[in-house]
Amino acid sequence: MRRTIASFPGLAAMAVFAFPLFGQAAGIATSSASGVEPDLATLKAASERFRDVEVALAEGYVKDPMNICDSAEMLGRPVELGVMGIHYFRPDLLGITGPPDPRVNGTGTHTDFLRPAILIYEPQEDGSLELVAVENLTFRAAWEAAGNTELPSFQGMPYDLMADDPATELDEAHMFEPHYDRHVWLFRENPNGVFAQFNPDATCEHHQSEHTHGR
Repeated sequence: MRRTIASFPGLAAMAVFAFPLFGQAAGIATSSASGVEPDLATLKAASERFRDVEVALAEGYVKDPMNICDSAEMLGRPVELGVMGIHYFRPDLLGITGPPDPRVNGTGTHTDFLRPAILIYEPQEDGSLELVAVENLTFRAAWEAAGNTELPSFQGMPYDLMADDPATELDEAHMFEPHYDRHVWLFRENPNGVFAQFNPDATCEHHQSEHTHGR
């Protein structure tokens, strides 16, 4: 039987977080207010406060209920690509209005990196978290429903598409509906490039979780 995110009781907590906040976000579509994309130094300054994960939580970010530190290998990609890390997300900016059915889905088309929808942390040996990257994500169906005919992009770089292949044993879309995403490694040098999905210089070595992206 295919194992989806709906199989895990931790998502009940996600639903609790969801409804007071998420319902405000249906159809949200934002970009930088000036219409000019900010440079990386500006983005880094705007996200600096999130080095303290408690600040992120206070501003509405929610930890991945499954407590997964995503790696390339886990998502069916070559292990040498490295890892993503642990995702903290703003449900309102993603337009998530309810629990997974059967996968995480949303209606938002938010692309403003001055307010990233997702923060990515690397677990440390002492149990703390280090901010390594920011991310924006828009679900493919929502993006197309909004009348967009081109992929979302940042600094001329089209977002990556993540979609699960039901023929494989792994879940290549980490239990989300098909979506476009763009990572920006603002706080950790990345040999793969600042916009790559994975970073070989980040690690999940110190993370402990019982969940994986399997069926």
